[in-house]
Amino acid sequence: MTQPQNLAGSHRSVTAATRFANLKGDYATSDFVMRRGGRLKKITVAYEFWGELSVNHDNVILIFTGLSPSAHAASSALDETPGWWEYMIGPGKSIDTSRFHVICVNSLGSCFGSTGPESVDPTSGKIYATDFPDLTIEDIAKAGHHLLHEIGIDHLHAVIGPSMGGMVALAYALQYPDEVDYLVSISAATRALPFTIAMRSLQREIIRADPVWNGGHYHDTEEPLSGMALARKLGLVSYRAAEEWHQRFDRSRISKDRRSGKPFEIEFEVESYLDYNAQKFINNFDANCYLYLSRTMDWFDVAEHGGSVMAGLAMIRVKKALIIGVTTDILFPLEQQKEIVQGLQKAGTDVDFVEIDSINGHDAFLVDSEHFSPVLDKFLTESCRSQC
Repeated sequence: MTQPQNLAGSHRSVTAATRFANLKGDYATSDFVMRRGGRLKKITVAYEFWGELSVNHDNVILIFTGLSPSAHAASSALDETPGWWEYMIGPGKSIDTSRFHVICVNSLGSCFGSTGPESVDPTSGKIYATDFPDLTIEDIAKAGHHLLHEIGIDHLHAVIGPSMGGMVALAYALQYPDEVDYLVSISAATRALPFTIAMRSLQREIIRADPVWNGGHYHDTEEPLSGMALARKLGLVSYRAAEEWHQRFDRSRISKDRRSGKPFEIEFEVESYLDYNAQKFINNFDANCYLYLSRTMDWFDVAEHGGSVMAGLAMIRVKKALIIGVTTDILFPLEQQKEIVQGLQKAGTDVDFVEIDSINGHDAFLVDSEHFSPVLDKFLTESCRSQC
């Protein structure tokens, strides 16, 4: 696989293992045509890969990420830094790179090498900012599909995605039903609930209310960091479950030597945790990219494909699907996982449904290796026995 020049124009860090595919557009046109009518003259998709590609190109697993991760899902010889799904991907692990050729893409619209609002518009020579076209989950799936064809892969053993990535995985299997054998959707949904729309809407409003945001036309030396920090804190509260907050922090207070004496300063350990993680995040993610990717989840609705959720899910024709939900997830609750299961089963698809009882809430897939690893390992091992 080659590594063309990165045309994305992003100033965010990418790893030594990141590769870039520069795509001209759709097969029938010179532009990348987006679902809501926008067009991009060319796109760059950043990705990383692990494991060897089989002679027949039939051992490929494609991973789509949640809103904020890069393509660096796991370490490799090129970059030994642990990835965001380090416990899951690697030789002998659940997503076994001694068996599968694993590709993780950075979402279209993100800021880790793929084309997005932070990229340079080749037509104007300026940063897209809020002139970037409306972005959808389907566009992210389509960009991943174009990437695979660019590097000579026309069929997937499996497509996998957690959270927003689970939505993208559903959209991929729905849009390219003859090109996927197995589907894994983790803590995702066919469409957002009013509660999650409200949460993300508030996060976006907080960012836009930061005066530095300036309608999206800010400079990289002065970004809306205050708005981003508050939005991230709100997000963090919803990503985890109340019982985990209780067990980790209870009402513990920070030591006196960490206090400044200012009015209404941080006093509790849980406040300190939120502040630390927010500060770490805001210096590594672009505000406009956050806005665009957040909105894709609110817009996504499987019912737009066929007239109803059931009709849309019936368009997916995989050999088998694995749907995973977490009992304490308030963003994508179990009822939404059951809806996916019922729709696929009604269409005749073989489905494994696993409810994971974890105190870690929506983010459980990132940290709860004890519960998640065996489930993925069993499903992929069985899929390989019948096909690999």
